[in-house]
Amino acid sequence: MTYACPKGHASTTDDFCDTCGAKIGGTAAFTPPTTSAAPAATSASTPPAAAPGGEPCPHCGTPRAGAGRFCEDCGYDHSTGRVPTLAPPATAAPSTAQWTATVFADREYFTANAIDGVDFPEQPAERTVTLPAPQVRIGRKSTSKGTDPEIDLAEEDPGVSHSHALLTLSVDGVWLVSDLGSTNGTYLNDEPKPLTAGQTRSVGDGDHVHVGAWTTIALHAPA
Repeated sequence: MTYACPKGHASTTDDFCDTCGAKIGGTAAFTPPTTSAAPAATSASTPPAAAPGGEPCPHCGTPRAGAGRFCEDCGYDHSTGRVPTLAPPATAAPSTAQWTATVFADREYFTANAIDGVDFPEQPAERTVTLPAPQVRIGRKSTSKGTDPEIDLAEEDPGVSHSHALLTLSVDGVWLVSDLGSTNGTYLNDEPKPLTAGQTRSVGDGDHVHVGAWTTIALHAPA
């Protein structure tokens, strides 16, 4: 079926003439039947109808639009013989770095507390631990009391309570320290007064959390 172009062309498309590009109203052109006695006259100024399409796309079969390089349907490149592919957006590799803490016997903190009847250890212990999100409990392991803290100081500091303090990683990526009602208190940096039971404070890289008779927990951000 062909459609009447307002400029006199016979178009195979009903929206725009495929010869001159003029807009078509969508009405099919009437082609009168021909007979052997009286063949239909052909205007010398009217070109023959355009071909329905070019060579089919080797990838999807869609007729090629003229000499266009890329297939309008699948994007096949007639010059290179390839179908363009979209590379997935680059994503950052998940970070495996974690906060750490150095747990050590702090003589300066012990001297400032001056706890009677307790002697500073002759061989002060020091260790570095990883702080697993979202919570790190500080205290003393006890089967009878059901306590199993991530930072267990049962063999290192007699002044630490079974459930002494808690480090929590907030949804904003900030570590918070809370006192859990400990006997000897939880101190932050050089502050003279301990946190009250249930009080929470934010801590960051380089902050010192003091618990028990002499233990200091120094926080370290990922490198």
